[in-house]
Amino acid sequence: MRLYSTDQGIAREDREGELSLLDLPFDELGALLRGPGVVAARSARTVRRVALDEVRVLAPVRRPGKVLIVGLNYRSHADEALEMLAAMGRGPVRMPEEPNFQVVAGSAVIAPSETIVLPAVAAAEVDYEGEVAAVIGRTATAVATADAGKYLAGLTVVNDVSARDIQRRAMSGDPTASIGVSKSFDTFKPLGPCLVTEDEFAEPFDLRIRTRVNGELRQDDRTSSLIHRLPELISFLSRYQTLEPGDVICTGSPRGAGVFSDRFLRPGDLVEVEVEGIGSLRSGVVAA
Repeated sequence: MRLYSTDQGIAREDREGELSLLDLPFDELGALLRGPGVVAARSARTVRRVALDEVRVLAPVRRPGKVLIVGLNYRSHADEALEMLAAMGRGPVRMPEEPNFQVVAGSAVIAPSETIVLPAVAAAEVDYEGEVAAVIGRTATAVATADAGKYLAGLTVVNDVSARDIQRRAMSGDPTASIGVSKSFDTFKPLGPCLVTEDEFAEPFDLRIRTRVNGELRQDDRTSSLIHRLPELISFLSRYQTLEPGDVICTGSPRGAGVFSDRFLRPGDLVEVEVEGIGSLRSGVVAA
């Protein structure tokens, strides 16, 4: 099931390009998840049908309680990151055996139609990372890996935007900087366009993910390359904090982010993240 948060309420895509606006007392999917859950959208009465291009699509979850960012979770990305660290004289560096994660602000989330704003205090090295995002559907505390799928509402697409200069300062030990801050600026988490419910995917899921900047292919991989699979991530993260309905887990990004080629985002750029079976997320870039 493909579900959308729109400016006219929650909608279900029953036919390609056509949405059924649902008779639900919620204005977006985050509120639905914190209430009865996606099961309510299956049987909800259709108020009316509209073409997809007749509504404004919002982020599936407009204000997640938290967004959890998993780093170095594709082999290709881990290899290029370790190569860069070694070149900086920080070797030998080994991959962490457990997932590496950061908690960032839910206020960074924006809709697919909104633009990434380069912050005035850190505009020079803003970077993209196309990712699959998992949205939590039930409260999860210290869950077993084998049971983790029961707590997943579905998958969507995210662009994990970062201010690399702040991230680099944090990694160098600067106490005035943090990786979480580098990823928490307003507009730094474009999310959408829809939520595809967990029953549409068989674990281990194998989806092609591609990122283009101004039409140039920068990232191209498959989720089968994930080092830590989604059930493992949900289980691991739920040991550190309770995962709540509407929380978002960014599962990691493959090789090809701009930091490794010194190609950062500039005003006028267009970033497109496409995930097989989910859809495309398109974000323009503007100066503050």
